[in-house]
Amino acid sequence: DFGASGLSWQKDESWGNYKVTTLHEYNGAGLKNALIFSDNIYFAKAALKIGADTFAKQLDKLGFGQDIPFDIGMTSSQYSNGDTFETEVQLADSGYGQGQVLANPLHLAVMYTAFSNSGSMITPYLIYKDDPSAEVWINQAISKEHSSLLTEDLKAVVNNPAGSGYAAHRTDMELAGKTGTAELKSEQGTTGQEIGWFSVFTTDPSASKPVLLTSMVESVEDKGGSTYVVKKDAAVLDSYFGS
Repeated sequence: DFGASGLSWQKDESWGNYKVTTLHEYNGAGLKNALIFSDNIYFAKAALKIGADTFAKQLDKLGFGQDIPFDIGMTSSQYSNGDTFETEVQLADSGYGQGQVLANPLHLAVMYTAFSNSGSMITPYLIYKDDPSAEVWINQAISKEHSSLLTEDLKAVVNNPAGSGYAAHRTDMELAGKTGTAELKSEQGTTGQEIGWFSVFTTDPSASKPVLLTSMVESVEDKGGSTYVVKKDAAVLDSYFGS
């Protein structure tokens, strides 16, 4: 567990003039809890411990900076405006999706396909197919072992009553997912527009109506943050599943 030593929970953690905030109180700083409570402190520490070179290489392996194979041209995702992370502050911020990280929503959805395909990311397509067959874009983007472990943790985000994605919880099927809130601002100590994210997917490979849904909503700072997006997606899923 990266950076967990001696830390049960803190609202703010500072290194010099740098401060990271997490909004939910909990005990036990580990990966599963960090995902459930969307703990920025944990992921900032994780990125620092992983290191800039290794972190960048793994993001490259996930398709950052690559052309997205799709019928329509898509902007590539990036983790830095330059070739790498220029400072430790940028690296720490990138650990929880801030800094100079820009994720294409389609690419983000494709990354989630790895959890249903033993760690391999599937090539997206635009035109509906009655009998589609999966084509792999990035083979073993993550290991099968880590894919399984992360899937179990992401289930808790939606199914644990304390999870940030619990508003999408269903009793008729099992879902997994992750919320995110990106704040657009030029410097620490200020506030900015917030963008809410939520990705959610069915976990049962034999589900009759499998689905993977990734949504982004702008200006959620006065609407409940990413919870607003989760509730919107819950309504979409209700309609999709006919309930």
